[in-house]
Amino acid sequence: MAKKPKKQAGGTPATVALTAAGVPYTVHAYEHDPAHPSYGEEAAEAMGVSPERVFKTLVADVDGALTVAVVPVAGSLDLKALATAVGGKKAAMADPALAERTTGYVRGGISPLGQRKRLPTVLDASAGGHSTICVSAGRRGLEVELSPADLTSLTGAVLAPIGRA
Repeated sequence: MAKKPKKQAGGTPATVALTAAGVPYTVHAYEHDPAHPSYGEEAAEAMGVSPERVFKTLVADVDGALTVAVVPVAGSLDLKALATAVGGKKAAMADPALAERTTGYVRGGISPLGQRKRLPTVLDASAGGHSTICVSAGRRGLEVELSPADLTSLTGAVLAPIGRA
């Protein structure tokens, strides 16, 4: 009987997926403050990284199908643009409990990588202007830095202008 591969110590499904894919990445850990009003802005401040390079992962409902949107923490998600990017008509933010159950991550720690169920993903086109971006590594206080091309490849993402400044 073959042994199950051991999960890397302290690894999340996101970092395990990156390691398995052989993709270069850097993990950034910081002390999460539950009182901070914005998970993404907290991450940018804690890491000393421009908010334009730190991306938040949001789950939306597009015409009844859950869809992942990855946009800079410096702005917000344009729901109409997200719907258009995936050929839909109407988008709304998904119920947080459903987003957590479907992705396997908690709010504020949802990563576009290593989700329990692979969902259609759209990455804001502004990501292409950076050599690396940061996204959640799968828990609050943990970010992963990687190239936008690798993130797009691993998630099967579509690049589209879905963020608003």
